[in-house]
Amino acid sequence: MTDAFFADLPELNPGSVWLVGAGPGDPGLLTLHAANALRQADVIVHDALVNADCLKLVKPAAKLEFAGKRGGKPSPKQRDISLRLVELARAGLRVLRLKGGDPFVFGRGGEEALTLVEHGIPFRIVPGITAGIGGLAYAGIPVTHREVNHAVTFLTGHDSSGVVPDRINWEGIAKGSPVIVMYMAMKHIGQISANLIAAGRAPDEPVAFVCNAATPEQAVLETTLSRAEADVTASGLEPPAIVVVGEVVRLRSSLDWLGALNGRTLAADPFSSQIRRNPA
Repeated sequence: MTDAFFADLPELNPGSVWLVGAGPGDPGLLTLHAANALRQADVIVHDALVNADCLKLVKPAAKLEFAGKRGGKPSPKQRDISLRLVELARAGLRVLRLKGGDPFVFGRGGEEALTLVEHGIPFRIVPGITAGIGGLAYAGIPVTHREVNHAVTFLTGHDSSGVVPDRINWEGIAKGSPVIVMYMAMKHIGQISANLIAAGRAPDEPVAFVCNAATPEQAVLETTLSRAEADVTASGLEPPAIVVVGEVVRLRSSLDWLGALNGRTLAADPFSSQIRRNPA
Protein backbone atom coordinates (compact mmCIF):
# COMPACT_ATOMS: atom_id res chain seq x y z
CA MET A 1 0.00 0.00 0.00
CA THR A 2 1.17 3.50 -0.78
CA ASP A 3 2.05 6.24 1.69
CA ALA A 4 -0.86 8.21 0.25
CA PHE A 5 -3.24 5.49 1.45
CA PHE A 6 -1.93 5.67 5.02
CA ALA A 7 -2.05 9.47 4.87
CA ASP A 8 -5.84 9.24 5.02
CA LEU A 9 -5.73 7.22 8.26
CA PRO A 10 -5.57 8.79 11.76
CA GLU A 11 -2.36 10.34 13.02
CA LEU A 12 -0.67 9.02 16.14
CA ASN A 13 0.14 12.32 17.80
CA PRO A 14 3.13 13.01 20.07
CA GLY A 15 2.20 12.63 23.72
CA SER A 16 -0.60 10.15 23.05
CA VAL A 17 -0.99 6.39 23.40
CA TRP A 18 -2.70 3.90 21.13
CA LEU A 19 -3.74 0.58 22.68
CA VAL A 20 -3.64 -1.77 19.71
CA GLY A 21 -4.52 -5.43 19.17
CA ALA A 22 -2.07 -7.33 16.98
CA GLY A 23 -4.33 -10.33 16.43
CA PRO A 24 -3.53 -13.95 17.32
CA GLY A 25 -0.25 -14.33 15.42
CA ASP A 26 -0.28 -14.12 11.65
CA PRO A 27 0.88 -10.59 10.67
CA GLY A 28 -1.70 -10.69 7.89
CA LEU A 29 -4.37 -10.41 10.57
CA LEU A 30 -3.21 -6.94 11.64
CA THR A 31 -5.83 -4.30 10.97
CA LEU A 32 -5.02 -1.28 8.81
CA HIS A 33 -5.16 0.92 11.91
CA ALA A 34 -2.63 -1.37 13.61
CA ALA A 35 -0.27 -1.21 10.62
CA ASN A 36 -0.71 2.55 10.52
CA ALA A 37 0.23 2.80 14.21
CA LEU A 38 3.31 0.62 13.73
CA ARG A 39 4.51 2.93 10.94
CA GLN A 40 4.19 6.04 13.13
CA ALA A 41 5.11 5.03 16.68
CA ASP A 42 8.28 6.31 18.35
CA VAL A 43 8.13 3.54 20.96
CA ILE A 44 6.30 0.21 20.92
CA VAL A 45 5.57 -1.39 24.28
CA HIS A 46 4.66 -4.93 23.33
CA ASP A 47 3.65 -8.09 25.15
CA ALA A 48 4.89 -11.67 24.90
CA LEU A 49 2.14 -12.83 22.54
CA VAL A 50 2.92 -10.40 19.73
CA ASN A 51 4.43 -12.21 16.75
CA ALA A 52 7.89 -10.77 16.05
CA ASP A 53 7.00 -10.52 12.36
CA CYS A 54 4.40 -7.88 13.24
CA LEU A 55 7.21 -5.68 14.55
CA LYS A 56 8.89 -5.59 11.16
CA LEU A 57 6.51 -2.80 10.19
CA VAL A 58 8.00 -0.30 12.66
CA LYS A 59 10.00 2.66 11.42
CA PRO A 60 13.81 2.31 11.70
CA ALA A 61 14.17 4.80 14.56
CA ALA A 62 11.42 3.26 16.69
CA LYS A 63 12.30 1.83 20.09
CA LEU A 64 10.92 -1.54 21.21
CA GLU A 65 10.14 -2.18 24.86
CA PHE A 66 9.14 -5.66 26.03
CA ALA A 67 6.43 -5.76 28.69
CA GLY A 68 5.32 -9.37 28.48
CA LYS A 69 3.39 -11.06 31.26
CA ARG A 70 3.45 -14.87 31.29
CA GLY A 71 1.81 -17.01 33.94
CA GLY A 72 4.21 -18.59 36.41
CA LYS A 73 7.19 -16.57 35.19
CA PRO A 74 8.75 -13.33 36.43
CA SER A 75 6.81 -10.51 34.81
CA PRO A 76 6.50 -6.74 35.14
CA LYS A 77 3.66 -5.61 37.37
CA GLN A 78 0.62 -4.32 35.56
CA ARG A 79 0.64 -0.99 37.40
CA ASP A 80 4.27 -0.45 36.36
CA ILE A 81 3.42 -1.10 32.71
CA SER A 82 0.51 1.33 32.84
CA LEU A 83 2.62 4.05 34.44
CA ARG A 84 5.39 3.47 31.89
CA LEU A 85 2.90 4.37 29.15
CA VAL A 86 2.16 7.61 31.00
CA GLU A 87 5.87 8.36 31.36
CA LEU A 88 6.58 7.81 27.67
CA ALA A 89 3.62 9.92 26.58
CA ARG A 90 4.66 12.76 28.89
CA ALA A 91 8.07 12.66 27.21
CA GLY A 92 6.31 13.73 24.01
CA LEU A 93 6.59 10.35 22.26
CA ARG A 94 4.12 8.62 19.99
CA VAL A 95 3.39 5.54 22.09
CA LEU A 96 2.02 2.27 20.80
CA ARG A 97 0.96 -0.35 23.34
CA LEU A 98 0.80 -3.50 21.22
CA LYS A 99 -0.99 -6.56 22.54
CA GLY A 100 -1.63 -10.01 21.13
CA GLY A 101 -5.25 -10.55 20.16
CA ASP A 102 -7.57 -7.77 21.28
CA PRO A 103 -6.61 -5.36 24.09
CA PHE A 104 -10.09 -5.52 25.63
CA VAL A 105 -10.43 -9.34 25.65
CA PHE A 106 -8.49 -10.61 28.67
CA GLY A 107 -5.74 -8.22 27.64
CA ARG A 108 -5.78 -5.71 30.52
CA GLY A 109 -6.40 -2.94 28.00
CA GLY A 110 -9.15 -1.49 30.13
CA GLU A 111 -6.81 -1.19 33.12
CA GLU A 112 -4.19 0.59 31.06
CA ALA A 113 -6.72 2.92 29.47
CA LEU A 114 -8.09 3.86 32.89
CA THR A 115 -4.57 4.78 34.02
CA LEU A 116 -4.20 7.02 30.96
CA VAL A 117 -7.49 8.71 31.81
CA GLU A 118 -6.34 9.15 35.41
CA HIS A 119 -3.24 11.01 34.21
CA GLY A 120 -4.88 12.97 31.40
CA ILE A 121 -3.12 11.16 28.54
CA PRO A 122 -5.00 11.11 25.21
CA PHE A 123 -5.47 7.62 23.81
CA ARG A 124 -7.10 5.56 21.11
CA ILE A 125 -8.30 1.94 21.18
CA VAL A 126 -7.61 -0.21 18.11
CA PRO A 127 -9.40 -3.57 18.40
CA GLY A 128 -7.71 -6.72 17.15
CA ILE A 129 -8.82 -10.20 16.19
CA THR A 130 -9.01 -12.10 19.46
CA ALA A 131 -7.39 -15.54 19.64
CA GLY A 132 -10.61 -17.09 20.89
CA ILE A 133 -12.15 -16.44 17.48
CA GLY A 134 -9.28 -15.99 15.01
CA GLY A 135 -7.02 -18.62 16.55
CA LEU A 136 -9.78 -21.20 16.47
CA ALA A 137 -10.57 -20.28 12.86
CA TYR A 138 -6.95 -21.10 11.96
CA ALA A 139 -7.57 -24.53 13.51
CA GLY A 140 -10.73 -25.02 11.46
CA ILE A 141 -13.04 -24.62 14.47
CA PRO A 142 -15.85 -22.04 14.24
CA VAL A 143 -17.06 -20.63 17.56
CA THR A 144 -20.64 -20.66 16.24
CA HIS A 145 -22.38 -23.02 13.85
CA ARG A 146 -26.13 -22.86 13.63
CA GLU A 147 -26.56 -26.64 13.68
CA VAL A 148 -24.68 -26.73 16.98
CA ASN A 149 -24.95 -23.55 19.07
CA HIS A 150 -26.65 -20.21 19.41
CA ALA A 151 -24.47 -19.05 22.28
CA VAL A 152 -20.80 -19.08 23.23
CA THR A 153 -19.04 -18.19 26.48
CA PHE A 154 -15.52 -16.76 26.74
CA LEU A 155 -13.74 -17.14 30.05
CA THR A 156 -10.28 -16.99 31.56
CA GLY A 157 -8.74 -20.02 33.24
CA HIS A 158 -7.00 -18.06 35.95
CA ASP A 159 -7.43 -14.80 37.82
CA SER A 160 -4.87 -12.23 38.93
CA SER A 161 -3.62 -14.57 41.66
CA GLY A 162 -2.97 -17.39 39.18
CA VAL A 163 -5.78 -19.73 40.27
CA VAL A 164 -9.08 -20.69 38.69
CA PRO A 165 -11.49 -17.78 39.26
CA ASP A 166 -13.90 -18.55 42.08
CA ARG A 167 -16.56 -16.18 40.77
CA ILE A 168 -17.29 -18.25 37.66
CA ASN A 169 -20.73 -19.87 37.75
CA TRP A 170 -19.68 -23.27 36.41
CA GLU A 171 -23.17 -24.71 36.67
CA GLY A 172 -24.67 -21.81 34.76
CA ILE A 173 -22.05 -22.02 32.02
CA ALA A 174 -22.21 -25.82 31.80
CA LYS A 175 -25.99 -25.76 31.38
CA GLY A 176 -26.35 -22.57 29.37
CA SER A 177 -23.45 -22.39 26.94
CA PRO A 178 -23.09 -25.08 24.26
CA VAL A 179 -19.59 -23.79 23.39
CA ILE A 180 -17.01 -22.60 25.91
CA VAL A 181 -13.82 -20.85 24.81
CA MET A 182 -11.12 -20.53 27.45
CA TYR A 183 -8.04 -18.34 27.59
CA MET A 184 -5.11 -19.17 29.89
CA ALA A 185 -6.75 -22.42 30.91
CA MET A 186 -4.20 -25.12 30.06
CA LYS A 187 -2.48 -25.10 33.46
CA HIS A 188 -5.75 -25.65 35.31
CA ILE A 189 -7.58 -27.81 32.77
CA GLY A 190 -7.92 -30.70 35.22
CA GLN A 191 -9.85 -28.63 37.74
CA ILE A 192 -11.83 -26.86 35.03
CA SER A 193 -12.83 -30.15 33.39
CA ALA A 194 -13.87 -31.58 36.74
CA ASN A 195 -15.96 -28.47 37.45
CA LEU A 196 -17.76 -28.75 34.11
CA ILE A 197 -18.40 -32.48 34.43
CA ALA A 198 -19.68 -32.03 37.98
CA ALA A 199 -22.01 -29.33 36.62
CA GLY A 200 -23.46 -31.69 34.04
CA ARG A 201 -21.24 -31.65 30.92
CA ALA A 202 -20.68 -35.04 29.29
CA PRO A 203 -17.25 -36.57 30.00
CA ASP A 204 -16.90 -37.49 26.31
CA GLU A 205 -17.67 -33.98 25.04
CA PRO A 206 -15.09 -32.85 22.44
CA VAL A 207 -12.30 -30.51 23.53
CA ALA A 208 -9.51 -28.94 21.50
CA PHE A 209 -6.31 -27.19 22.53
CA VAL A 210 -4.93 -24.77 19.93
CA CYS A 211 -1.36 -23.82 20.83
CA ASN A 212 0.57 -20.96 19.19
CA ALA A 213 -2.50 -20.21 17.12
CA ALA A 214 -2.12 -18.60 13.70
CA THR A 215 1.66 -19.03 13.66
CA PRO A 216 3.91 -21.54 11.85
CA GLU A 217 4.24 -23.34 15.22
CA GLN A 218 0.48 -23.90 15.58
CA ALA A 219 -0.37 -27.28 17.08
CA VAL A 220 -3.83 -28.70 17.77
CA LEU A 221 -4.82 -31.46 20.18
CA GLU A 222 -8.31 -32.92 20.00
CA THR A 223 -9.51 -34.84 23.04
CA THR A 224 -12.49 -35.10 25.41
CA LEU A 225 -13.42 -33.38 28.62
CA SER A 226 -12.57 -36.37 30.80
CA ARG A 227 -9.24 -37.00 29.06
CA ALA A 228 -8.18 -33.39 28.54
CA GLU A 229 -5.72 -33.18 31.44
CA ALA A 230 -4.03 -36.53 30.75
CA ASP A 231 -3.84 -36.03 27.00
CA VAL A 232 -2.44 -32.50 27.10
CA THR A 233 0.16 -33.59 29.67
CA ALA A 234 1.20 -36.54 27.50
CA SER A 235 1.35 -34.35 24.40
CA GLY A 236 4.05 -32.08 25.78
CA LEU A 237 2.24 -29.05 24.41
CA GLU A 238 2.70 -25.78 26.26
CA PRO A 239 0.94 -22.41 26.42
CA PRO A 240 -0.04 -20.08 24.92
CA ALA A 241 -3.18 -21.97 24.07
CA ILE A 242 -6.86 -21.49 23.46
CA VAL A 243 -9.11 -24.28 24.74
CA VAL A 244 -12.56 -24.88 23.30
CA VAL A 245 -15.24 -27.21 24.63
CA GLY A 246 -18.24 -28.21 22.54
CA GLU A 247 -19.54 -30.01 19.48
CA VAL A 248 -18.03 -27.36 17.20
CA VAL A 249 -14.70 -29.16 17.70
CA ARG A 250 -16.03 -31.96 15.46
CA LEU A 251 -16.19 -29.50 12.57
CA ARG A 252 -12.39 -29.50 12.42
CA SER A 253 -12.50 -32.76 10.47
CA SER A 254 -14.22 -30.80 7.70
CA LEU A 255 -12.88 -27.27 8.14
CA ASP A 256 -9.17 -27.77 8.86
CA TRP A 257 -8.20 -25.62 5.90
CA LEU A 258 -4.54 -25.42 6.91
CA GLY A 259 -4.42 -29.20 7.13
CA ALA A 260 -6.00 -29.45 3.70
CA LEU A 261 -3.23 -27.26 2.29
CA ASN A 262 -0.81 -29.90 3.58
CA GLY A 263 -2.73 -32.83 2.13
CA ARG A 264 -5.40 -33.67 4.70
CA THR A 265 -8.62 -35.03 3.23
CA LEU A 266 -11.57 -33.19 4.72
CA ALA A 267 -14.77 -34.97 5.72
CA ALA A 268 -18.01 -34.10 3.97
CA ASP A 269 -20.12 -34.72 7.12
CA PRO A 270 -18.23 -33.92 10.33
CA PHE A 271 -21.09 -35.12 12.53
CA SER A 272 -21.88 -38.32 10.63
CA SER A 273 -25.47 -37.07 10.72
CA GLN A 274 -25.58 -37.62 14.49
CA ILE A 275 -26.72 -34.19 15.63
CA ARG A 276 -28.00 -32.56 12.49
CA ARG A 277 -31.30 -30.80 12.73
CA ASN A 278 -33.12 -28.43 10.45
CA PRO A 279 -31.68 -24.92 10.88
CA ALA A 280 -34.08 -22.12 11.67
